[in-house]
Amino acid sequence: MKWLCEGVYSYLESSYLRSNSCQTGLIPLFFLYMKPFLILQLRKNDLVSKGEFDAILKYGDMSLENVVRMRMDSDELTEINLEDYSGIIVGGGPWNVSDAQEKKSERQLAAEAWLSEILKRIVAEDFPYFGACYGLGLLAREHGGHVSKEKYGEPAGSVTINLKPEAQEDPLLSGLPNTFTAFTGHKEACQELPDDAVWLASSEICPYNIFRIGKNVYTTQFHPELDNVGVCNRIDVYKNEGYFPPEEAESLKERCRKEEISVPMEILRRFVDKYK
Repeated sequence: MKWLCEGVYSYLESSYLRSNSCQTGLIPLFFLYMKPFLILQLRKNDLVSKGEFDAILKYGDMSLENVVRMRMDSDELTEINLEDYSGIIVGGGPWNVSDAQEKKSERQLAAEAWLSEILKRIVAEDFPYFGACYGLGLLAREHGGHVSKEKYGEPAGSVTINLKPEAQEDPLLSGLPNTFTAFTGHKEACQELPDDAVWLASSEICPYNIFRIGKNVYTTQFHPELDNVGVCNRIDVYKNEGYFPPEEAESLKERCRKEEISVPMEILRRFVDKYK
């Protein structure tokens, strides 16, 4: 479908360049229209939810007119037509896909069932997708990988990400530094990749920090939108949620303030730029 759309666009563009409109400076509407990105969130806390959303807009170089926001923790879970969007971005949050069903809230169960069906279509159509943290876990589970709290969990804070050789051939990662710093914090992790996943990056503790399925389905265990201010806000909100000893919150924030984080944001920007 993408190649067909690009072919139609090229034809319209060439026709425009030959037309009188080009000479008079008029811009046709098909040049101005961009399908929005659908941003799916699951953070119940309004402060961190808005912070995540604003950061995705900022570092994805998008405006409110370029996106549709849906909070899976509270909004109505409506039917999603993939053709209405340029791509889908799923953020992180306190839900764990590997928790026992009886430990999950009714809302989490409903949202996971809803998103799982969308993910099946995303993979089948190789539709542009960027899933961070929870967005990685659910995709991995639904596509045959194994996700649990057995090992590879990382405490909240900064980690060093190491790109695999395969990353140099990937359009989102090629030319980036082989190692860079990102903010993370997760209790569960992918223990085994889906069979057809392309393994792109690891950290010292968590091997599966970036992987891709097909050509257009991306996931990161770290948070590509998370900057120094955002991570400090999350430390305050989640300090009693088991991500780190609560008495270490202030020292953790002090360490995070000193980090220079830029490459994760560049990856997010490249995703948006590639599929807009």
